[in-house]
Amino acid sequence: MKIEVLGTGCMKCKRLFKNVEIAVKELGITAEIVKVDDISEIINRGVMLTPALAVDGEMKVSGRVADVKELKEILKG
Repeated sequence: MKIEVLGTGCMKCKRLFKNVEIAVKELGITAEIVKVDDISEIINRGVMLTPALAVDGEMKVSGRVADVKELKEILKG
């Protein structure tokens, strides 16, 4: 599983990244967690609001910080 956190490095982006790390650890799953901070790549993916979250290339969250509970549901799904 590849999880990408898209954002320019603001506090919300960092919080989403941390929440993803916690959710992955609590679920006990193996996942590659990647920060995507290149604005050109973020725009090319159609993201207008950051932070955003993509799982295996599919956009799951955009423009807000998902909490750990929501992330666990997304990752289990």
